[in-house]
Amino acid sequence: QVQLAESGGGSVQAGGSLRLSCAASGFEYYNAYMGWFRQPPGKQREGVAALDTGGLSTYYADSVQGRFTISRDIATNTLYLRMNNLKPEDTAMYYCAAASGAGFPWYDQYEYPYWGLGTQVTVSS
Repeated sequence: QVQLAESGGGSVQAGGSLRLSCAASGFEYYNAYMGWFRQPPGKQREGVAALDTGGLSTYYADSVQGRFTISRDIATNTLYLRMNNLKPEDTAMYYCAAASGAGFPWYDQYEYPYWGLGTQVTVSS
């Protein structure tokens, strides 16, 4: 059984940084997406970043490109999202997600069967 647990959210001022972590247990898929999604208040959930567990490919939403970095520690099966130069519009509930493959657009949330409960990120101006 795959379980995902996020941590690392919090409140920061604009320009600050946070690192989110996602501890993944029971996830052993190769060539599959692991990613981060977020849902701002009153808006739809959107893809933030993802990586392919079978290679070095990483993917980012245009709004976070150059500011956020996704990475994975294979030994501990932990997914990270380093967020720098945070902006108020980054305020959202952030979710870790995992798929069983990678044959679809990485931002298609409906292809991810495994989700964490989320961690809140609040950025004040």
